[in-house]
Amino acid sequence: MNLRFPTAVWATAFATFVAFMGIGVVDPILPLLGRKMGATPVQIEWLFTSYIAIMAIAMLISGVVGTRLGSKKTMLLGLGLVVIFATASGLSPSIGMLALFRGGWGLGNAFFTSTALSLIVGLSAGRTSTAITLYEAALGLGIASGPLLGGFLGSASWRYPFFGTATLMAIGLILTVISVADPPQREQPRTARDIFHALGHRAVLTNALIGLSYSYAFFTILAYSPLTLPHISPVALGFTYFAWGILVAFSSVFLVNVLTRRMNPVTLLAINLGGLVIVMGLAGMAGPRWLLILIVVSGLFCGMANALFTTLAMEVSAFPRSLASGAYNFLRWAGAAIAPALSGWIGQTVGLTVPFFIAGGVVVLGVVALGIQGDLLRAALRQKRDTPTVEV
Repeated sequence: MNLRFPTAVWATAFATFVAFMGIGVVDPILPLLGRKMGATPVQIEWLFTSYIAIMAIAMLISGVVGTRLGSKKTMLLGLGLVVIFATASGLSPSIGMLALFRGGWGLGNAFFTSTALSLIVGLSAGRTSTAITLYEAALGLGIASGPLLGGFLGSASWRYPFFGTATLMAIGLILTVISVADPPQREQPRTARDIFHALGHRAVLTNALIGLSYSYAFFTILAYSPLTLPHISPVALGFTYFAWGILVAFSSVFLVNVLTRRMNPVTLLAINLGGLVIVMGLAGMAGPRWLLILIVVSGLFCGMANALFTTLAMEVSAFPRSLASGAYNFLRWAGAAIAPALSGWIGQTVGLTVPFFIAGGVVVLGVVALGIQGDLLRAALRQKRDTPTVEV
Protein backbone atom coordinates (compact mmCIF):
# COMPACT_ATOMS: atom_id res chain seq x y z
CA MET A 1 0.00 0.00 0.00
CA ASN A 2 1.50 3.30 -1.12
CA LEU A 3 1.50 5.78 1.77
CA ARG A 4 3.12 8.71 -0.04
CA PHE A 5 0.60 11.44 0.68
CA PRO A 6 0.99 15.23 0.53
CA THR A 7 1.98 16.95 3.78
CA ALA A 8 -1.54 18.42 4.04
CA VAL A 9 -3.01 14.91 4.17
CA TRP A 10 -0.67 13.86 6.98
CA ALA A 11 -1.42 17.06 8.92
CA THR A 12 -5.15 16.39 8.58
CA ALA A 13 -4.62 12.77 9.66
CA PHE A 14 -2.76 13.95 12.78
CA ALA A 15 -5.60 16.33 13.65
CA THR A 16 -8.04 13.45 13.12
CA PHE A 17 -5.97 11.34 15.48
CA VAL A 18 -6.19 13.99 18.20
CA ALA A 19 -9.89 14.69 17.58
CA PHE A 20 -10.85 11.06 18.13
CA MET A 21 -8.45 10.84 21.07
CA GLY A 22 -10.71 13.42 22.71
CA ILE A 23 -13.74 11.15 22.49
CA GLY A 24 -12.30 8.46 24.74
CA VAL A 25 -10.02 10.52 26.94
CA VAL A 26 -12.66 10.63 29.69
CA ASP A 27 -13.22 6.84 29.72
CA PRO A 28 -10.74 5.91 32.48
CA ILE A 29 -11.81 8.79 34.70
CA LEU A 30 -15.58 8.18 34.61
CA PRO A 31 -15.64 6.25 37.93
CA LEU A 32 -13.27 8.87 39.40
CA LEU A 33 -15.57 11.71 38.28
CA GLY A 34 -18.48 9.97 39.97
CA ARG A 35 -16.60 9.81 43.26
CA LYS A 36 -15.11 13.32 43.10
CA MET A 37 -18.34 15.09 42.08
CA GLY A 38 -20.87 12.80 43.73
CA ALA A 39 -22.47 12.16 40.34
CA THR A 40 -24.85 9.31 39.46
CA PRO A 41 -24.23 7.06 36.42
CA VAL A 42 -26.91 8.96 34.46
CA GLN A 43 -25.25 12.32 35.22
CA ILE A 44 -21.83 10.97 34.25
CA GLU A 45 -23.13 9.56 30.97
CA TRP A 46 -24.36 13.01 29.97
CA LEU A 47 -20.69 13.86 29.37
CA PHE A 48 -20.99 11.63 26.30
CA THR A 49 -24.61 12.25 25.40
CA SER A 50 -24.27 16.05 25.32
CA TYR A 51 -21.07 15.74 23.29
CA ILE A 52 -22.50 13.34 20.73
CA ALA A 53 -26.00 14.88 20.52
CA ILE A 54 -24.60 18.32 19.70
CA MET A 55 -22.20 16.69 17.25
CA ALA A 56 -25.08 14.89 15.50
CA ILE A 57 -27.19 18.02 15.16
CA ALA A 58 -24.20 20.05 13.99
CA MET A 59 -23.61 17.51 11.20
CA LEU A 60 -26.66 19.02 9.50
CA ILE A 61 -24.84 22.32 9.05
CA SER A 62 -21.14 21.46 9.22
CA GLY A 63 -21.01 20.13 5.66
CA VAL A 64 -22.90 23.21 4.50
CA VAL A 65 -20.41 25.47 6.28
CA GLY A 66 -17.57 23.52 4.69
CA THR A 67 -18.76 24.23 1.16
CA ARG A 68 -19.14 27.94 1.93
CA LEU A 69 -16.04 28.65 4.02
CA GLY A 70 -13.81 26.05 2.40
CA SER A 71 -12.36 22.93 4.01
CA LYS A 72 -9.39 24.60 5.70
CA LYS A 73 -11.38 27.37 7.41
CA THR A 74 -14.01 24.90 8.55
CA MET A 75 -11.35 22.63 10.01
CA LEU A 76 -9.72 25.56 11.81
CA LEU A 77 -13.10 26.60 13.22
CA GLY A 78 -13.64 23.10 14.56
CA LEU A 79 -10.14 22.76 15.98
CA GLY A 80 -10.36 26.15 17.65
CA LEU A 81 -13.68 25.31 19.31
CA VAL A 82 -12.26 22.03 20.61
CA VAL A 83 -9.24 23.80 22.12
CA ILE A 84 -11.53 26.31 23.88
CA PHE A 85 -14.08 23.82 25.20
CA ALA A 86 -11.55 21.14 26.18
CA THR A 87 -9.77 23.76 28.27
CA ALA A 88 -13.08 24.90 29.77
CA SER A 89 -13.92 21.26 30.59
CA GLY A 90 -10.74 21.03 32.66
CA LEU A 91 -11.80 24.12 34.58
CA SER A 92 -15.39 22.97 35.23
CA PRO A 93 -16.69 23.45 38.79
CA SER A 94 -19.54 20.90 38.49
CA ILE A 95 -20.73 17.89 36.50
CA GLY A 96 -23.44 20.04 34.88
CA MET A 97 -20.95 22.61 33.59
CA LEU A 98 -18.66 19.82 32.43
CA ALA A 99 -21.51 18.28 30.40
CA LEU A 100 -22.26 21.72 28.92
CA PHE A 101 -18.66 22.28 27.87
CA ARG A 102 -18.51 18.76 26.43
CA GLY A 103 -21.44 19.81 24.22
CA GLY A 104 -19.39 22.72 22.89
CA TRP A 105 -16.52 20.28 22.33
CA GLY A 106 -18.87 18.13 20.26
CA LEU A 107 -19.82 21.17 18.14
CA GLY A 108 -16.16 21.76 17.31
CA ASN A 109 -15.61 18.11 16.53
CA ALA A 110 -18.57 18.13 14.12
CA PHE A 111 -17.03 20.91 12.05
CA PHE A 112 -13.75 19.07 12.00
CA THR A 113 -14.85 15.50 11.31
CA SER A 114 -17.33 16.45 8.58
CA THR A 115 -14.44 18.05 6.70
CA ALA A 116 -11.46 15.85 7.53
CA LEU A 117 -12.50 12.72 5.60
CA SER A 118 -13.55 14.59 2.47
CA LEU A 119 -10.35 16.65 2.63
CA ILE A 120 -8.11 13.60 3.00
CA VAL A 121 -9.86 11.91 0.08
CA GLY A 122 -9.89 15.09 -2.01
CA LEU A 123 -6.15 15.69 -1.58
CA SER A 124 -5.16 12.07 -2.23
CA ALA A 125 -5.18 12.21 -6.03
CA GLY A 126 -8.09 9.82 -6.53
CA ARG A 127 -6.71 7.09 -4.20
CA THR A 128 -10.03 6.85 -2.34
CA SER A 129 -9.59 3.43 -0.73
CA THR A 130 -6.06 4.18 0.51
CA ALA A 131 -7.16 7.58 1.80
CA ILE A 132 -10.05 6.01 3.73
CA THR A 133 -7.58 3.50 5.20
CA LEU A 134 -5.38 6.37 6.41
CA TYR A 135 -8.40 8.11 7.93
CA GLU A 136 -9.50 4.93 9.69
CA ALA A 137 -5.96 4.39 10.99
CA ALA A 138 -5.90 7.89 12.48
CA LEU A 139 -9.39 7.36 13.92
CA GLY A 140 -8.52 3.98 15.43
CA LEU A 141 -5.20 5.09 16.92
CA GLY A 142 -6.87 8.20 18.31
CA ILE A 143 -9.58 6.15 19.98
CA ALA A 144 -6.87 3.84 21.34
CA SER A 145 -4.63 6.60 22.65
CA GLY A 146 -7.37 8.68 24.27
CA PRO A 147 -8.04 6.28 27.17
CA LEU A 148 -4.30 5.74 27.68
CA LEU A 149 -3.72 9.49 27.93
CA GLY A 150 -6.76 9.84 30.16
CA GLY A 151 -5.61 7.02 32.42
CA PHE A 152 -2.13 8.38 33.02
CA LEU A 153 -3.10 12.04 33.40
CA GLY A 154 -6.29 11.18 35.27
CA SER A 155 -4.32 9.29 37.92
CA ALA A 156 -2.92 12.69 38.95
CA SER A 157 -6.09 14.75 38.51
CA TRP A 158 -9.35 14.32 36.59
CA ARG A 159 -8.73 17.77 35.07
CA TYR A 160 -5.42 16.93 33.39
CA PRO A 161 -6.82 14.76 30.54
CA PHE A 162 -8.84 17.73 29.30
CA PHE A 163 -5.84 20.07 29.41
CA GLY A 164 -3.69 17.46 27.66
CA THR A 165 -6.20 17.05 24.83
CA ALA A 166 -6.51 20.82 24.42
CA THR A 167 -2.72 21.10 24.09
CA LEU A 168 -2.51 18.38 21.44
CA MET A 169 -5.42 19.88 19.52
CA ALA A 170 -3.70 23.26 19.56
CA ILE A 171 -0.70 21.58 17.93
CA GLY A 172 -3.05 20.12 15.31
CA LEU A 173 -4.48 23.58 14.70
CA ILE A 174 -1.01 25.04 14.12
CA LEU A 175 -0.09 22.21 11.71
CA THR A 176 -3.32 22.81 9.82
CA VAL A 177 -2.60 26.53 9.47
CA ILE A 178 0.89 25.79 8.14
CA SER A 179 0.31 22.73 5.97
CA VAL A 180 -3.29 22.41 4.77
CA ALA A 181 -4.84 24.06 1.75
CA ASP A 182 -8.25 23.57 0.15
CA PRO A 183 -8.46 20.99 -2.66
CA PRO A 184 -8.12 22.44 -6.19
CA GLN A 185 -11.77 21.68 -6.98
CA ARG A 186 -14.07 23.28 -4.42
CA GLU A 187 -17.60 21.97 -4.07
CA GLN A 188 -20.61 24.15 -4.88
CA PRO A 189 -22.22 25.88 -1.86
CA ARG A 190 -24.76 23.67 -0.08
CA THR A 191 -27.77 24.10 2.19
CA ALA A 192 -29.10 21.94 5.01
CA ARG A 193 -31.85 20.82 2.63
CA ASP A 194 -29.20 19.07 0.55
CA ILE A 195 -28.29 16.86 3.52
CA PHE A 196 -31.90 15.66 3.76
CA HIS A 197 -31.93 15.25 -0.01
CA ALA A 198 -28.98 12.87 0.36
CA LEU A 199 -30.83 11.00 3.13
CA GLY A 200 -33.67 10.53 0.66
CA HIS A 201 -31.39 8.22 -1.32
CA ARG A 202 -32.40 4.69 -0.27
CA ALA A 203 -28.87 3.29 -0.12
CA VAL A 204 -27.55 6.27 1.90
CA LEU A 205 -30.50 6.08 4.32
CA THR A 206 -30.20 2.29 4.69
CA ASN A 207 -26.48 2.45 5.45
CA ALA A 208 -26.97 5.31 7.92
CA LEU A 209 -29.80 3.58 9.81
CA ILE A 210 -27.86 0.33 10.13
CA GLY A 211 -24.85 2.42 11.18
CA LEU A 212 -27.07 3.95 13.87
CA SER A 213 -27.74 0.52 15.38
CA TYR A 214 -24.04 -0.27 15.40
CA SER A 215 -23.11 3.11 16.90
CA TYR A 216 -25.48 2.44 19.80
CA ALA A 217 -23.45 -0.65 20.69
CA PHE A 218 -20.12 1.08 20.03
CA PHE A 219 -20.85 3.79 22.59
CA THR A 220 -22.29 1.33 25.06
CA ILE A 221 -18.81 -0.19 25.04
CA LEU A 222 -16.87 3.06 24.97
CA ALA A 223 -19.01 5.31 27.16
CA TYR A 224 -20.91 3.02 29.53
CA SER A 225 -18.75 -0.04 30.21
CA PRO A 226 -16.22 1.84 32.43
CA LEU A 227 -19.03 2.38 34.95
CA THR A 228 -19.37 -1.38 35.37
CA LEU A 229 -15.75 -1.53 36.56
CA PRO A 230 -15.68 0.98 39.46
CA HIS A 231 -12.86 -0.72 41.34
CA ILE A 232 -10.37 -0.64 38.45
CA SER A 233 -7.79 2.17 38.62
CA PRO A 234 -7.71 4.88 35.91
CA VAL A 235 -4.35 3.56 34.63
CA ALA A 236 -5.66 -0.03 34.38
CA LEU A 237 -8.78 1.18 32.59
CA GLY A 238 -6.58 3.25 30.30
CA PHE A 239 -4.58 0.18 29.28
CA THR A 240 -7.78 -1.83 28.79
CA TYR A 241 -9.29 0.67 26.37
CA PHE A 242 -5.91 1.25 24.76
CA ALA A 243 -5.78 -2.47 23.91
CA TRP A 244 -9.37 -2.22 22.67
CA GLY A 245 -8.46 0.75 20.49
CA ILE A 246 -5.38 -0.99 19.07
CA LEU A 247 -7.63 -3.80 17.87
CA VAL A 248 -10.02 -1.17 16.44
CA ALA A 249 -7.11 0.31 14.46
CA PHE A 250 -5.70 -3.08 13.40
CA SER A 251 -9.00 -4.45 12.15
CA SER A 252 -10.05 -1.22 10.40
CA VAL A 253 -6.74 -0.79 8.59
CA PHE A 254 -5.43 -4.30 7.93
CA LEU A 255 -7.90 -7.06 8.70
CA VAL A 256 -10.81 -5.50 6.83
CA ASN A 257 -8.68 -5.03 3.71
CA VAL A 258 -7.64 -8.69 3.75
CA LEU A 259 -11.22 -9.90 4.18
CA THR A 260 -12.81 -7.60 1.59
CA ARG A 261 -10.53 -9.14 -1.05
CA ARG A 262 -12.31 -12.42 -0.36
CA MET A 263 -15.93 -11.36 0.11
CA ASN A 264 -18.33 -8.53 -0.63
CA PRO A 265 -18.19 -5.68 1.93
CA VAL A 266 -21.92 -5.95 2.65
CA THR A 267 -21.64 -9.69 3.37
CA LEU A 268 -18.61 -9.08 5.59
CA LEU A 269 -20.49 -6.35 7.46
CA ALA A 270 -23.38 -8.73 8.21
CA ILE A 271 -21.02 -11.41 9.56
CA ASN A 272 -19.09 -8.83 11.56
CA LEU A 273 -22.21 -7.36 13.18
CA GLY A 274 -23.34 -10.90 14.06
CA GLY A 275 -20.04 -11.41 15.87
CA LEU A 276 -20.55 -8.16 17.77
CA VAL A 277 -24.00 -9.35 18.88
CA ILE A 278 -22.40 -12.46 20.40
CA VAL A 279 -19.78 -10.39 22.23
CA MET A 280 -22.43 -8.05 23.67
CA GLY A 281 -24.48 -11.01 24.86
CA LEU A 282 -21.46 -12.55 26.59
CA ALA A 283 -20.59 -9.17 28.16
CA GLY A 284 -24.05 -9.08 29.72
CA MET A 285 -23.30 -12.36 31.52
CA ALA A 286 -19.61 -11.82 32.35
CA GLY A 287 -17.91 -11.04 35.62
CA PRO A 288 -15.37 -8.18 35.87
CA ARG A 289 -12.34 -10.20 34.64
CA TRP A 290 -14.11 -11.66 31.61
CA LEU A 291 -15.78 -8.32 30.90
CA LEU A 292 -12.35 -6.70 30.55
CA ILE A 293 -11.37 -9.39 28.02
CA LEU A 294 -14.63 -9.03 26.07
CA ILE A 295 -14.24 -5.24 25.92
CA VAL A 296 -10.82 -5.68 24.32
CA VAL A 297 -12.05 -8.40 21.90
CA SER A 298 -14.95 -6.21 20.77
CA GLY A 299 -12.36 -3.86 19.24
CA LEU A 300 -11.89 -6.31 16.35
CA PHE A 301 -15.56 -6.09 15.40
CA CYS A 302 -15.79 -2.34 16.02
CA GLY A 303 -12.79 -1.57 13.81
CA MET A 304 -14.13 -3.57 10.87
CA ALA A 305 -17.57 -2.03 11.25
CA ASN A 306 -16.09 1.49 11.33
CA ALA A 307 -14.18 0.91 8.10
CA LEU A 308 -17.03 -0.85 6.29
CA PHE A 309 -19.65 1.76 7.19
CA THR A 310 -17.31 4.58 6.18
CA THR A 311 -16.58 2.92 2.84
CA LEU A 312 -20.28 2.39 2.17
CA ALA A 313 -21.10 5.98 3.18
CA MET A 314 -18.65 7.32 0.59
CA GLU A 315 -19.45 4.84 -2.18
CA VAL A 316 -23.13 3.86 -2.22
CA SER A 317 -24.29 7.14 -3.77
CA ALA A 318 -23.20 9.59 -6.44
CA PHE A 319 -23.59 12.55 -4.07
CA PRO A 320 -20.55 14.75 -3.31
CA ARG A 321 -18.43 13.53 -0.41
CA SER A 322 -19.46 16.30 2.01
CA LEU A 323 -23.15 15.51 1.59
CA ALA A 324 -22.73 11.75 1.78
CA SER A 325 -20.56 12.09 4.88
CA GLY A 326 -22.85 14.65 6.54
CA ALA A 327 -26.01 12.59 5.97
CA TYR A 328 -24.43 9.39 7.23
CA ASN A 329 -22.79 10.97 10.27
CA PHE A 330 -25.97 12.80 11.31
CA LEU A 331 -27.91 9.54 11.72
CA ARG A 332 -25.07 7.43 13.10
CA TRP A 333 -24.16 10.00 15.78
CA ALA A 334 -27.85 10.35 16.66
CA GLY A 335 -27.81 6.66 17.56
CA ALA A 336 -24.60 7.11 19.49
CA ALA A 337 -26.07 10.02 21.49
CA ILE A 338 -28.90 7.87 22.82
CA ALA A 339 -26.66 5.07 24.07
CA PRO A 340 -24.73 6.64 26.99
CA ALA A 341 -27.63 8.29 28.84
CA LEU A 342 -30.06 5.41 28.25
CA SER A 343 -27.45 2.83 29.24
CA GLY A 344 -26.64 4.81 32.37
CA TRP A 345 -30.32 4.94 33.35
CA ILE A 346 -30.90 1.24 32.63
CA GLY A 347 -27.74 0.27 34.50
CA GLN A 348 -28.72 2.39 37.50
CA THR A 349 -32.36 1.24 37.70
CA VAL A 350 -32.40 -2.32 36.29
CA GLY A 351 -28.91 -3.81 36.49
CA LEU A 352 -25.33 -2.95 35.61
CA THR A 353 -24.94 -5.49 32.80
CA VAL A 354 -28.43 -5.17 31.26
CA PRO A 355 -27.34 -2.37 28.87
CA PHE A 356 -25.07 -4.87 27.09
CA PHE A 357 -28.07 -7.07 26.29
CA ILE A 358 -30.02 -4.02 25.07
CA ALA A 359 -27.12 -2.97 22.83
CA GLY A 360 -26.87 -6.47 21.40
CA GLY A 361 -30.59 -6.39 20.64
CA VAL A 362 -30.25 -3.06 18.83
CA VAL A 363 -27.48 -4.51 16.65
CA VAL A 364 -29.71 -7.52 15.89
CA LEU A 365 -32.19 -5.05 14.37
CA GLY A 366 -29.36 -3.72 12.20
CA VAL A 367 -28.42 -7.24 11.09
CA VAL A 368 -32.03 -7.98 10.14
CA ALA A 369 -32.23 -4.73 8.17
CA LEU A 370 -28.98 -5.55 6.43
CA GLY A 371 -30.33 -8.97 5.50
CA ILE A 372 -33.41 -7.36 3.95
CA GLN A 373 -31.64 -4.44 2.21
CA GLY A 374 -28.23 -5.98 1.52
CA ASP A 375 -28.89 -6.39 -2.21
CA LEU A 376 -29.71 -2.68 -2.42
CA LEU A 377 -26.30 -1.75 -0.98
CA ARG A 378 -24.49 -4.27 -3.21
CA ALA A 379 -26.19 -2.83 -6.31
CA ALA A 380 -25.31 0.72 -5.23
CA LEU A 381 -21.65 -0.25 -4.82
CA ARG A 382 -21.57 -1.77 -8.32
CA GLN A 383 -23.30 1.25 -9.85
CA LYS A 384 -20.87 3.69 -8.23
CA ARG A 385 -18.00 2.36 -10.34
CA ASP A 386 -19.70 3.48 -13.55
CA THR A 387 -21.54 6.59 -12.36
CA PRO A 388 -19.97 10.08 -12.18
CA THR A 389 -20.48 12.27 -9.12
CA VAL A 390 -23.74 14.26 -9.28
CA GLU A 391 -23.90 17.86 -8.14
CA VAL A 392 -27.09 18.33 -6.15
